Amino acid sequence: MRHKILVVDDELSIRLLLENFLSQDYDIICKNDGSEALDWLETNIPDLIICDIQMPVMDGYECLKNVRLRGYTKHTPVIMLSGSEASKERIKCYKLGAQDYLTKPFNPEELEELIKKNLFPIHYAIKW
Repeated sequence: MRHKILVVDDELSIRLLLENFLSQDYDIICKNDGSEALDWLETNIPDLIICDIQMPVMDGYECLKNVRLRGYTKHTPVIMLSGSEASKERIKCYKLGAQDYLTKPFNPEELEELIKKNLFPIHYAIKW
């Protein structure tokens, strides 16, 4: 069974890039903003969420807060994406419960390693 990854980003180019890059190994579901993502999460549970910070309607911070408040997604790994390298944004994401933070533009290989680290933490560590 393939892992399901929810991608939340208002930029079509990023959604298409992630879908094309990741769909070979994972089932990818894309949503335009945090509100759409939370609606989808009412009836679905992904194995991992990749979420942009700056989005209309509901930003990534608010989406992350809501994901952590829901019992069934409380422990779902979340990788945040941002155009900012500011450490205060990174720290805020970690305090809200994000596992990782990646700055745009990102290296697809780095994202792939972060996904593996979060989906297979024990097995990934054994390969070291």
